[in-house]
Amino acid sequence: MNKNEILKNHCYTKLVYERINKKLKTNFSNDESEILIKKVLEETVIENYIKKGKNFYISNNQYNIRITINSNTFRVITVDRILNL
Repeated sequence: MNKNEILKNHCYTKLVYERINKKLKTNFSNDESEILIKKVLEETVIENYIKKGKNFYISNNQYNIRITINSNTFRVITVDRILNL
């Protein structure tokens, strides 16, 4: 897995912006969502990049989120909160 390839090629659909806001309970603009995703991808260590099936799962405990990216298209699918129990 190449972290730089994911950083360079990740992309978004119109619907994913709404999904990000819904899942994170935020009201980010599209640009704000992209800035957050890019920052998390850059700051997450490669050990927290996991490929499972057709997706990459990038988990970052500092931001308490997990980003799901399609491994073929590099499209951001969703972002979930990580619950600290």
